Amino acid sequence: MHEINELLKSFGISKPSLLLDKNRVLSNIDKMANKAKTAGVRFRPHFKTHQSVEIGNWFRDFGVTAITVSSLDMAMYFAKHGWSDITVAFITNLLEINNINELAGRIKLNLLVDSEQILSILNQQLKYQVGMWIKIDTGYHRTGVSWEDFDTLQSLGEKIRTSPLLDFHGLLTHAGHSYRAKSLDGIRKIHEETVSRMLSAKDYIEDIGIESCEISVGDTPTCSLADDFTGVDEIRPGNFVFYDLMQEKLGSCAENEIAVAVACPVVGKYKDRNQIVIYGGAVHLSNANMLDRNRKQIFGYLTSFQNGTFGPINKNAPVVSLTQEHGIVSVDNELFNEIDVADFVFVFPVHSCLTCNLYKEYHSLQGEIISCL
Repeated sequence: MHEINELLKSFGISKPSLLLDKNRVLSNIDKMANKAKTAGVRFRPHFKTHQSVEIGNWFRDFGVTAITVSSLDMAMYFAKHGWSDITVAFITNLLEINNINELAGRIKLNLLVDSEQILSILNQQLKYQVGMWIKIDTGYHRTGVSWEDFDTLQSLGEKIRTSPLLDFHGLLTHAGHSYRAKSLDGIRKIHEETVSRMLSAKDYIEDIGIESCEISVGDTPTCSLADDFTGVDEIRPGNFVFYDLMQEKLGSCAENEIAVAVACPVVGKYKDRNQIVIYGGAVHLSNANMLDRNRKQIFGYLTSFQNGTFGPINKNAPVVSLTQEHGIVSVDNELFNEIDVADFVFVFPVHSCLTCNLYKEYHSLQGEIISCL
């Protein structure tokens, strides 16, 4: 515990702060980039997890030249810092047409569509050419055209093909239902089913004369566990850069691949219930939660600081409750006696994308301060 406090004091940290192990991040990027290279697919990582120009630049060392983001604001942020091939993996928001035109005038901008209404308005208001992907629903049931709705696929494909400002790229999906899988085999089955359904939709598109149709997939669980990407042209995982407790529970990563944690000051100890209270609530950790081994809801687990990095997940120290600023952590007797008020503890997040979105900077364990959007 003394080592943790001395480290954070040297960083000038006195309140909840987001910590990052750069070595783990680079290892995670290297592993996924090599998987894409071995599989012969284009690697277009999703930057919504880290939202950082500096971390984005680490990807360049692994040959990444094209990226995915989740909003026009994020696209503008990364375009400002030299990224010139960007897919906004969110159904096109027509109310942002001015930003779309501004970006499309200076970078290769790729958009998603799943309705004729969006296409019609884009055709009326676009000033520059954009790349166009048809969003496909392969089972997640969030957005997208059903993979077997061939009439809509035909209509959208033909309207894109005949538009002078829409450059048809292909079919794109996000198999987010992989997060609900109950086993490793379940995740792999979702991957196989997703690719099979995408290939069926592609075959139909090409059968009606719409050529050069690519397939883009990309959720972290399937990209982490699958090895066969036959028929796929592009993968877009994002969470893998940091991973988190949810991914560890799914089996997508090992605990020593989780690359971020939140440093939280201890503000209270309550022996009658063997709990500590941390300055680290929903505004610091997010409200993302999951069930522990006893089917109880938790909002994170403590970890330790060992040999210059994060230690293992302490499943005897769950964050059991959050309010805006407070977090309540249940601990065993040994840890209760070890921790003092004004110490720091490290919390592994349930879902790193949501947690990281709450911060404007990372403190790396290597002593760097890294800014983000």
